[in-house]
Amino acid sequence: MSHGFRMLRGRVTLGLMAAGLLGLPSTVAAQSATQAKAVQATVAGPTVLGITLPGTTTVLADTGPLSRGATDALEASSVEGSVPSLLSADSLHATVIGLPDEAASEASLGSLGMSVAGHRIWVDFIMAEALAVAGAGGSGDSEIDGLSINGVRVPVTGDPNQTVPIVGGVVILNEQQTGAGGAVVNALHVIVTGVADVVVASATAATP
Repeated sequence: MSHGFRMLRGRVTLGLMAAGLLGLPSTVAAQSATQAKAVQATVAGPTVLGITLPGTTTVLADTGPLSRGATDALEASSVEGSVPSLLSADSLHATVIGLPDEAASEASLGSLGMSVAGHRIWVDFIMAEALAVAGAGGSGDSEIDGLSINGVRVPVTGDPNQTVPIVGGVVILNEQQTGAGGAVVNALHVIVTGVADVVVASATAATP
C-alpha cells in the first residue's frame, strides 16, 4: 500500500469518527459511483447456429456502491476466491470511504493465477486505488508486482494505460480514466475478443 494512501485512509477514518462525534449532517453529495472490486470477470457465452448466447459475469470481493448522501465506509474481503476454469487468487480485499468533500477506494489481491484462451497470467500482488476530491477532480494509481505472461516476466512501467498485446487481445496495466467527475482505476484488464473480459483490482471514486 502506498504511503500516500495510508495517510489518506487514516485521515478519512479520523474524519468519519469526527462526523459521528460532532453530528455532521447525514446528507452529503451523491457518491453512488464510488466502489471497489477485487475481480470482475465476464466470460462470453457459447455460439449456437451463429448466435452468441449471453455470457456470465462473476464478481469477487465487491463493496457495492457507496450509499448516496452518506458519510460512510464499506469493505469486502475473502481469504481466497476463484472463477472456475479462469482464475484464482488469495487475500482479496476492497474498501471505500466517503466524506462530504472526498471519496477514496482501494482493491487488492495476491497470488493471481489466470488462464484465458491459452494465455497464462501470473501476478504476485496487485492493487488499485482511486481518490476524488471536491474541486480537484479524480486521481489514482496502481501497483503490480511480479507480473508474467506465458512464463515471461513483463516490466511494469507504472504509466497509465500501459498495453501488452497478446494473441487475440490485449492486457492493459494501470488502466485509468480521470477527470472532474472522479477516477476509475483498473490495475489489470485482460481482454480476449469473443472469449473473456477480466478486470482485476478495480477502484472507482466519484467526486462529491
